[in-house]
Formats: sequence, C-alpha cells, structure tokens
Amino acid sequence: METRQQGFLDSEPLREADEDFVSDVNLSASMTEEEREEIQQELAKLEEEIGTLRQVLSSKEKQHAELKQKLGITPLSELKTNFSRGWHDMQSSVAYKKTSETLSTAGQRTSAAFSTLGSTITRKIGDMRNSPSFRSFEEKVENTVSTIKTKVGGTGIGGSFEDVLSSAAHASSQDTPTNNLMDSSERQC
Repeated sequence: METRQQGFLDSEPLREADEDFVSDVNLSASMTEEEREEIQQELAKLEEEIGTLRQVLSSKEKQHAELKQKLGITPLSELKTNFSRGWHDMQSSVAYKKTSETLSTAGQRTSAAFSTLGSTITRKIGDMRNSPSFRSFEEKVENTVSTIKTKVGGTGIGGSFEDVLSSAAHASSQDTPTNNLMDSSERQC
C-alpha cells in the first residue's frame, strides 16, 4: 500500500488506490459497542419519527383536499387563479412595463410614418396629375374617346368617360342582330 502525505487544500483527485485504502479502514472499530448501540437506537427513533411525520402529512393532505372540495375549489379553478396571479405579477413587473412603453412608442412612430407616407403619396399623385406628361396622356385619352364616340354614332363632341361608355353600350345593344320575325302575311309565299 502506498502512503501519501497531503494537505487539506491539495486539489489532486482521489485515485482508485486511495478509494481502496479508505474502504479498508474499519470505522466501526474506533467505536465502542455502547456507542454503536446508542447510534442504532437514535437511528431507529429517527426512522419512527419520519414514519409518524409521513402519516401526519398524509392526514393533513387529505384534510386539505376535503376542505378545498367543500369550498368548490377544483384543480382547474386553482390553475386559473394561479394563471391570473402570474399574469398580474408579470404585468406589474418593470420589464413588462418598459417593453409595453417601448412597443407603444414604436406603434405611434409607425403610425406617424404611415400617415406621412400617405400624405406624401397623395401629394405626389396630385403633382403627377398637374404634370405636362399626364395632361398630354389625358388629352390623348379624350381624343381617343371622342373618336370612338364619333364612330359609334355619337356627336363628336367630347364628354365624360361615363357618357362615352354608356353611349358605346347603347350603340352596341342597338347593333346586335336580332331575329326579325316576319308578319304572318309576309310568311305566305
């Protein structure tokens, strides 16, 4: 067997030989028979107390369940209560309040950005309608509408786009071929 001298602060781990050395030491040899009996009696007494405490705890748990049942407290209602309490605790926490304020501020800024974007788009569309290229396009559309109106049978004077559409629809319904029924006198040949 190997003997080593080490201090309490030596951080070297135990080796298998060290474990064998410790298991070979007979700890019970240093105790007298009287001390041994005394410890066994104390152990038996503790085990008996533990058993008694388990019985008392079981009895108290049963009584606890019966009282809850009389009050109408079910596991589901307890779960709801715990959830509500947890939700309330979370909402009152500093982290939740800061996050809520941050999200509120972000929402306000996003809303303002969309509002600014909408007014910018409206302004740009207004500017585009007043631009020379759009006016030129509008004139070309009006000329085309007038031409179509003239060819369909209208007057040639420009009108609103709705007027042109309704006149075109009216003209197309008149030009639709129908079965001309002859009078009974014309049928006899």
